[in-house]
Amino acid sequence: MTDWEKQATEFFDNGFNCAQGVLIMQSETLGLDKETAARIASAFGGGVSRTGNVCGAVAGALMALGMQFGNQAPNDKVARERAYDKADQFIARFTESCGSIICRDLLGLDLSQPGILEKAREENIFHDKCPRYVALAAEIAEAMLAEGK
Repeated sequence: MTDWEKQATEFFDNGFNCAQGVLIMQSETLGLDKETAARIASAFGGGVSRTGNVCGAVAGALMALGMQFGNQAPNDKVARERAYDKADQFIARFTESCGSIICRDLLGLDLSQPGILEKAREENIFHDKCPRYVALAAEIAEAMLAEGK
């Protein structure tokens, strides 16, 4: 288990979701306090609100990249395009390693279906599979944030 995976596992053990774990791991680099990072990412776990869509770890990483590279003014098209470019790069790197950015594909379960969330919890699916995705997303995001400084 890598240091990233150990840290990701600790986040899960402490009750944070995948998106929170990734954004909290990047919060210091971004000048964002951990409490705010946790609140921002709180609804993105389980493939965005447990729908099985975009992996929360991916969403957390994209939030971090947006914080550093995104636009603040609505007409700042250069920054907006830079953020999209960074997001595309991240998605390509994550997909190359994992095959998908979709939670239901990564877990092999559709959390939006009745009873599946409970089954995933009972079978420790989140604890067994998600730390790898959280660790990878955080590692890729950290490298990309460092490249952009």
